[in-house]
Amino acid sequence: MEVHQIGASELEDLLALYKYLHDADDPLPDAATVEAVWQELLGNPRYKYFGGYVGGKLIASCTLTVVPNLTRGCRPYGVIENVVTHADHRKQGHGKAVLAEALSFAWSQGCYKVMLMTGRKDEATFQFYESAGFNSNDKQAFIAKAPADQGRSFP
Repeated sequence: MEVHQIGASELEDLLALYKYLHDADDPLPDAATVEAVWQELLGNPRYKYFGGYVGGKLIASCTLTVVPNLTRGCRPYGVIENVVTHADHRKQGHGKAVLAEALSFAWSQGCYKVMLMTGRKDEATFQFYESAGFNSNDKQAFIAKAPADQGRSFP
């Protein structure tokens, strides 16, 4: 397997992989809006998309955001989201390899920590993240979600 940052031309492959992320997700807006969001993400050096490839096909990915910070000596921190592996390629080390690449990049940017949250509640998922270097006992996460009736706006 090869792991590297996902290229600008791979949006469709990434969106296809995201079908394995959630059983149900909000529908995407029109293609022009999705492309505009993708270009905004690619244009910001703080957002990185890492992919794992088998035979040139994207089969695993995660997103890393490097966040500037005024504590910890102004060292940034990282946030990893949207960790996904194609269902046909799970339990083969691909997800762990993608996470390792994201962590390596975060450390190279001077991040003092990287956080990751999961909505999964099964022990196997917890063990997977712990085996990839994450500690579930260090902090407690809290999440606030937008009210259901709040409209969405896109750039």
